[in-house]
Amino acid sequence: MTMSILAQIKQSLVECDEQKTPKLVEQALSEGYSAKKILDDGLLAGMSEVGRLFRDGEYFVPEVLIAAEAMKAALTLLKPHLQRAGVKPRAIALMGTVKGDLHDIGKNLVATMLEGAGFEVVDLGVDVPPERFVQSCRERFYDMVGLSALLTTTMPMMEATIRALRETLPHPPKIMIGGAPVTEDYAKKIGADGYGRDAATGAELALRLCLVTPAQ
Repeated sequence: MTMSILAQIKQSLVECDEQKTPKLVEQALSEGYSAKKILDDGLLAGMSEVGRLFRDGEYFVPEVLIAAEAMKAALTLLKPHLQRAGVKPRAIALMGTVKGDLHDIGKNLVATMLEGAGFEVVDLGVDVPPERFVQSCRERFYDMVGLSALLTTTMPMMEATIRALRETLPHPPKIMIGGAPVTEDYAKKIGADGYGRDAATGAELALRLCLVTPAQ
């Protein structure tokens, strides 16, 4: 039985095919599929499956990153059509590694999974002080802030950042934390809204925190 073009797009992402995915998106557009349909039923559905495979230990970081590159290539073609159709991201997330910490691999992977779940992600990078998170949240609306730390010595900066966001913003966004030394108990202790154990579960948590329905 021949797969539909949307199912082919989903499968090409699962297969981490950087060449085939954008070509299939071009084909779907030429066949009259809406940009939103291609995004939801093709690209986001494919990345959701990649996330599941990563969470279950069947895929590893390289596969996720290659799948993300395939999606980005496809989105380059799709974005003008989405913009013309007025399609907006599911949610907007602000990401950063806290002050004193220069590690970004985990943060980058979470950002990739969030983009694969339909988020717009603004990444402040590494060594980000609390006041910069606050300033960014004053400049535009975010549904969620994600804080990352790899060093136990920088974990207290997570608490300082959360306190700054809560005390200075009238309507602070949801706050998710993660990183190798971080635990769920620590997240509760410092007042975070949630803890992402890894990139895939972090993306799923972000969807729940922002009340977004995952792609099927």
